[in-house]
Amino acid sequence: MDIYQLAIRPALFSGLKADPEWLHQQTLHLFSALAGLPSHPPKSWIVAQLQQSYAKRDARLEQTLWKLKFPNPVGLAAGFDKDGVAAGIWPSLGFGFAELGTVTLHAQPGNPRPRLFRLPMDKAALNRMGFNNQGAAAMAQRLESWSGKLKAENSNLQPSTFNIPLGINLGKSKITSLEAAAADYLGSFRLLKDLGDYFVVNVSSPNTPGLRSLQSSDQLSLILDALQQENQGQKPLLVKIAPDLEWEAIASVIELAKNYQLAGIIATNTTIRRDHLKTQILSPTGKPVSEEAGGISGAPLRERSTEVIRFIFTQTQGQLPIIGVGGIFTAQDAWEKIAAGASLIQVYTGWIYEGPWMVRRILEGLLQKLQEHSLASLSDAVGIDSLQT
Repeated sequence: MDIYQLAIRPALFSGLKADPEWLHQQTLHLFSALAGLPSHPPKSWIVAQLQQSYAKRDARLEQTLWKLKFPNPVGLAAGFDKDGVAAGIWPSLGFGFAELGTVTLHAQPGNPRPRLFRLPMDKAALNRMGFNNQGAAAMAQRLESWSGKLKAENSNLQPSTFNIPLGINLGKSKITSLEAAAADYLGSFRLLKDLGDYFVVNVSSPNTPGLRSLQSSDQLSLILDALQQENQGQKPLLVKIAPDLEWEAIASVIELAKNYQLAGIIATNTTIRRDHLKTQILSPTGKPVSEEAGGISGAPLRERSTEVIRFIFTQTQGQLPIIGVGGIFTAQDAWEKIAAGASLIQVYTGWIYEGPWMVRRILEGLLQKLQEHSLASLSDAVGIDSLQT
């Protein structure tokens, strides 16, 4: 029995009609408080209970990518923990990795509220947050403090408690011109490069004016060149692309990824398309969804993101790791993306709808899929459908 789906979600979504962003902030405050507790009772007991309920460890789910060990393929997508305030709690909730951010060089409030909306009939969300965050320097200070605390308390912790890779998603500050974008990304990277396990260049959010134009080859190459000159191969660098790109544009990004020796591609960000939505009117504003700015995430994105994953895998002959994100709610959804070519997957909207037990259900379902296909490990499943076509 899933108490979240039976009682908590209906109360929050329908009964209390809580504002999604307010609810998000309260949840993050709770997770931040748990992550910040000293590592002795009662935190040890709480962490143990969380792991027992939500985590699933199995050697068949483990992978090593970019010299990083991922205990399972399900990660928390960027956007949930923008400032890294709850970085220490994500392993206890079952995640195999977590991506912090999007963070920008300059702190910024984001777009005017309301800017986050649920679309329950579509199992989706519409957001136009606008990269609201405290800035790269604040995140660096927080992660440095957190890292020092972990080292000081390590003797009291189980080795696996915080042993997941942490990615950092980098965006462009709104006040920075498109012409100065490369320097803006570079500034954030310099502040954070020693604190993240991998980094993501986000040029695909629809909520910062002009940002998606940076996906063009001439613009993106300037950003990647600046970052890789600074990076010198020390950290895996990935790029996150939009689902709305044409195949030719995606092929151009793949070519850039090869030229600049990127570690992988994240497919995909939110979509600006509004077709096939059941929701016609956004009740908090009273306006048609088609007239509301922002990106759609969740179930409407599922098929397109999987198509993009399959295209990238095929074009690169499986040589460029892919993180698949978009519309993952069940083990079947996760399996389809992995079989299409994703080595790792990320969730956000699905986790909000399905609740904290979703990660464990997905992992148990993936283990069942491996058994059904007589595969020894998850890495054996990556791209199996694309290889057969």
